[in-house]
This record gives sequence, structure tokens and C-alpha cells, in this order.
Amino acid sequence: MPADRLQKIIATAGVASRRASEALIVAGRVTVNGRPARVGDQVDPAAVRIEVDGIPLGAPAAPIHLALHKPAGVTSTVADRHADLTVLQLLPTAMTSDARLYPVGRLDRDSEGLLLVTNDGEWAERVLHPRFGVEREYSVGLTAWLSNEQRAALDEGMDMEEGRATFAHPVRPASPVETTRLQALLGPPTTEGLAWYRVVLRQGWKRQVRRMFAAVGAPITRLVRVRIGAVRLDDIGVGRYRRLRGSEIKALGAGKAERRSSKAAVEPEAAPPPPASGAGTRSRRRTGPAGSASGRPLTGRPAGPRTPKPKPDAATPRQRPAGDARPERPTRPERPARPAGDARPEGPTRPERPVRPDRPARPDRPQHPR
Repeated sequence: MPADRLQKIIATAGVASRRASEALIVAGRVTVNGRPARVGDQVDPAAVRIEVDGIPLGAPAAPIHLALHKPAGVTSTVADRHADLTVLQLLPTAMTSDARLYPVGRLDRDSEGLLLVTNDGEWAERVLHPRFGVEREYSVGLTAWLSNEQRAALDEGMDMEEGRATFAHPVRPASPVETTRLQALLGPPTTEGLAWYRVVLRQGWKRQVRRMFAAVGAPITRLVRVRIGAVRLDDIGVGRYRRLRGSEIKALGAGKAERRSSKAAVEPEAAPPPPASGAGTRSRRRTGPAGSASGRPLTGRPAGPRTPKPKPDAATPRQRPAGDARPERPTRPERPARPAGDARPEGPTRPERPVRPDRPARPDRPQHPR
């Protein structure tokens, strides 16, 4: 097995995310063959002994990717002695005991909705980091509708301790269909009488949506995350979970940055320069990347200027070269003249058609009374 960075190996084994694995190494909790490790060490896990808190690092566990509907009042953490209930307690015990699962990002205790859970540290890093541009959509319930000034302030953004806070798209009211589906999916407390809006984030600061709405004088009554990338909350009941499909895992793990790089990788290469005069192959006027409309090289007459053929002089008759004379065509004998008085007999004349006698006039028909 080739050598790899130590923090990546720890994250792949499902111990923690890559950033958390780096923190473990800096804290001196990771050793390689009994010696304290350093961030960036290149090791071969098959040739060395890696320990975290004195526990040998096992073989990489099978990756697990889950979508969970977190209820309000549940803490988004692996373990918390002050929390009444954590998100991992909503999962089967057999699943959490066989693999080290942890939530991808957080939802505060009062918020609810979609939360990803995994043991794949590298995949979680690509979902969370802002440079990959994974969108997170929220449904915001307010006690009153926003004014035009409040919506304009939210769309423009505002300064916070972390920097400039902005939404990825303008704030919009939720459609009646979206509101009806959300009300049918959510549990108590009741959602009737709330004004629902939709907002989209690419940033991931602590309680950012609640802080932005509070800054414009519109405190949030209920906050529900309904989408992460291409994964939606539509078919997941409160407190339930489902496994992500392969296409969803791939799309979230690719992120926005990787999609751009893959798009650039398939762009055609620049067309090669045309061949020199008198060499190479002749190209059509409309050519593709490889020199032809179909992308395949054309073969045929050599490229370059054509040599004009000499035109014969109109005053000089064309002559065949010596030894290339054709045999003369035999002369057709003349037809003998018809002797005098040998006229052809005339054919029989067609008899004249007899004249048809006139018919007598028809008497007038009597008129029937109507």
C-alpha cells in the first residue's frame, strides 16, 4: 500500500474528520510505532503501527452515508453529557457500534431538518468546506411577513464577526405547494399561521441564518433545513433516516470546484497548425479539431499550390503522339439509288364514313302538375 498523509489515513479509518484528525496529531494523541506523530507525516498503514489515544488504528471501515431528519431539541453531536438526546441515538445501535459515525456539520438544538451522518472524513470535508460551494437551503418560519426594507437588507448582506454574511440567492416567499408539503412532514409544534420563506447558504457560520434575520428585526420562530446539495428532506419522516444513493454521494463529494475541473478536462485540445506547403494532408475548409469535419485526418491530393496545366493553342490543332494512331474506321458503302419508275405502290384508301341520317325531332314531353 502506498504511503499517504497521516491525517488522511485517520480520517479514512473513520476516527474523525481530516481537520479533527490534524487536531488529534497536534495534541500528541497519535503515535506511529510508539513515537509522537507530526502533521503531514507520510506513512504506510500496512507497514507501521498507528495508535490514537493508545488504541491501534484498525482497517478502514466501509463508508456509510446517511440522511437524517433531526427533530428540534436533539443535539447534533456524537456525545454530550449535558444533552438529553443526540443524533446518534436516533440510529440503530448495531450501526453506531460497528463504525464511528458523526454528523456532517451541525444544526443547533432548536433547529430541525436534514442532517448528514457519515464515517467518511474526506467526503465530509468536501461537503463542509466553503470552497466546494455546496448549497444548504432552509425554510424560515416567521410570525409576520417581511417588509421590503427587511428583504432588501437581507439580500444585500451584513457584516458579522466572521466577515461579510450573505445569502447565495435572494430571499423568497415559499410557494403554497412547498408550505403544504412541509407542514405535512413536520411534527408539533404547529406550523399554522407562520409566514414561510426560503433562503440558501454557501457559508456555514454558527447560527448564521438566525443572526441575520434577528439583525433586521425578524426573529425566527421555526427553522428547518430542507436541502443539502442535491439531497432533499422530502421523503424522510421526523427522527427517521435513509442511506444516500450513489449519485447523491458522488455529487456531494465532487462539490462545485471539482465539477469545474472535470468540465475543463473534457474541453478539446487546440487544433494543430496546418502542414507546410507541399507536405502533409489536404484539409477541407471547415475542419474539426483534428483537421477534418469528423475529427479524422483527410488523405488525398497533397496540400499546397497546384501547378496549372498548359492550355493548348487554339490556332494549333491537337495532334496525337507518334505511335498512338488509332485504326481508321471502315467506310460505309453508299446506298444504291432507287431506279426511275420504281415508286412504291400506294396503300388502300380508307372508305368514307357513311352519312348518318337525321333523326326525327322528339315530341315535347307533357308537363306534370306540381
